[in-house]
Amino acid sequence: MNFPLHIAKRYLFTRTSNNAINIITIIASFGVIVGSLALFIILSGFSGLRTFSYSLLDASDPDIKITSIIGKSFLFTDDIQDILKKNQSIAATSKIIEERVFLEYNDKNEIAYIKGVDSNYAIVTPINSAIIVGNWLNKEFKNTAVIGRQISNKLSLGVLNFGEPLSIMVPKPGTGFINPNNAFYKTNVQIVGLYSGTEEFESKFVFVAIEQAKELLRFKENQITGIELKLIENVDVDLISEEIQEKLGANFKVQTKEQLNEVFYKVINTENFVSYLIFTLIVIIALFNVIGAIIMMIIDKKQNLKTLFNLGATIKEIKKIFVFQGFLLTLFGMSIGLFLGVVLVFLQKKFELFMIVPNLAYPVEFRFTNLFIVICTITVLGFIAAKIASSRISEDFIEK
Repeated sequence: MNFPLHIAKRYLFTRTSNNAINIITIIASFGVIVGSLALFIILSGFSGLRTFSYSLLDASDPDIKITSIIGKSFLFTDDIQDILKKNQSIAATSKIIEERVFLEYNDKNEIAYIKGVDSNYAIVTPINSAIIVGNWLNKEFKNTAVIGRQISNKLSLGVLNFGEPLSIMVPKPGTGFINPNNAFYKTNVQIVGLYSGTEEFESKFVFVAIEQAKELLRFKENQITGIELKLIENVDVDLISEEIQEKLGANFKVQTKEQLNEVFYKVINTENFVSYLIFTLIVIIALFNVIGAIIMMIIDKKQNLKTLFNLGATIKEIKKIFVFQGFLLTLFGMSIGLFLGVVLVFLQKKFELFMIVPNLAYPVEFRFTNLFIVICTITVLGFIAAKIASSRISEDFIEK
């Protein structure tokens, strides 16, 4: 048996005659337990929050979006169709038309975007899951629209009321004198659905049939502003994006969902990293108790150490005793903390103990990566703390 490890276990699990040292050791263990628990809960909470936030983007953005570099619109040619059809990784495609518009309803005005979509749009993005009132667009009903919750609130616009229609207007192109009485192309729609999502998404779009958007903007038959793609599962989105970009050429911009929401992704990941650093700092502070407990134990066991030294134990071996003791103390506290953390995460997922709002529980997600991060963090910091404490031991200290 490893001599230093055997002595370390005896020192750790055997009460000393000095109650102060016993109390300090308990406090040190409690600090590690709480630190491990808090770090794991925070990482699990941010994992759940990240997944929840990304799920909101599923309804607003496709896996890949293709737009034009030159001008706002382009023609959907047979060449483009062949490139997309030959790519086995594409599950569905949807042609769209987006343009900034002016909304008017009962003397209230708002600026938003019209988004004309074809019948495949609900396949490419799960927009149906975001509908909270009413229904998604039905091609059998003309001049209908689906709007975001924020737009509805700003315009005091109801759903399925079939009263005053919502007017959607775009400025007429051209130069020179503009007649203010005839400066816009206009179409009227009745609202059949209301969608929710991120605040930006809820404030941005009025969804209509692509044919109505073409008529409003005076587009040609194959003229569109973008193509949205849904990929099959378990494919490398970035690789497919690069492949499509290469085939379409420099006149088109091919963006993944992450690229379309670059700022959003950066904010979520930065918050996660900063929270990890903050709670790691708390763990470091808690480990000062471990250092204190080991130093107190060294002082208390000074006579025993002198006996071991006289019996032939080297200074290096004596130091290892307390390195192992600190490491075991940290490992013991971390195991209890992680066990409690895993139990709390699963309880939250099953019973929704903590709520953000009455109908939405705080999202948490169990991930082995979070478990691995906590184990590595606590283990490394605990080892460093034990090394710092054991560095006090020297031949002069023992002989005095």
